[in-house]
Amino acid sequence: MSNNELAMIKKDTVDVVTERIREFQEGGEIDLPPNYSVENAMKSAWLELQSTKNKSGKPVLQSCSRDSIANSLLDMAVQGLNPAKNQCYFVAYGNKLVCMRSYFGTIAVTKQFAGAEDVYAQIIYKGDDFEYEIERGRKVITKHKQSFANKVDGKPLGAYAVITFPDERPDYVDIMTMDQIKQSWKQGQTYKEGGGSPHNKFTEEMAKKTVINRTCKAYINSSNDSNLMIESFNRVAETKTEQEVQKEVEENANSEVIDIDTEESNDADQEEKQETEQSEQELEATGTEGPGF
Repeated sequence: MSNNELAMIKKDTVDVVTERIREFQEGGEIDLPPNYSVENAMKSAWLELQSTKNKSGKPVLQSCSRDSIANSLLDMAVQGLNPAKNQCYFVAYGNKLVCMRSYFGTIAVTKQFAGAEDVYAQIIYKGDDFEYEIERGRKVITKHKQSFANKVDGKPLGAYAVITFPDERPDYVDIMTMDQIKQSWKQGQTYKEGGGSPHNKFTEEMAKKTVINRTCKAYINSSNDSNLMIESFNRVAETKTEQEVQKEVEENANSEVIDIDTEESNDADQEEKQETEQSEQELEATGTEGPGF
């Protein structure tokens, strides 16, 4: 693409979205974190978009509609995400571009918009002394004693995630069994039971990511009063599921039978992202529309 063509696309997308975010802020429709720079995030996104390609190897800036590019950038900014921090990335569905939030992005949104102090997860192994209670409809972990031998020899039975706060708010907890976690994995195209997917290579870390994602989504939807942020948060989460379901329908129609800051976690996150992008870019389907311009 020529410099003039790039300049025109940037004007119709990056510049328009930046101005729209400014209007949202001035109108009190969104309250971005004080340490979030819309301009820096847009610069990072623009650099990434110039090197992002669709399944055919064509630049997304050429193959995707300008409205969808603008909508993906708006979803990114409204959630306070920055691709330079591995909080989100962009994927083409046909001629539509969507912003996909990463695991790290979900944690960032929970801290920035829900005021969380920390978000963490733990695996429950066979042999662990684990107890919890239900208080006023919420789970409260009362005991989790784990030996090193359990971690080495025991098999994962489940996982839990905890969101802590710097004020008097109680911890927000969710617990999932491994069966529930695997059912969640089966909704995605990157999961291959018994294969070499990240879910099998990094089972514990992927289980932590799954329970954290579910816990953060549940808390944000129950606590945040920013309609724009909630809409973008849920749209980004739902877009991936919608496209994966559509692909499964298409595959079944053509067959005979009718979604942890450690080095291992980073490896799992990067490998999952690569497999997700590969699977998603194979999908010839329409993406979910974002806020119209």
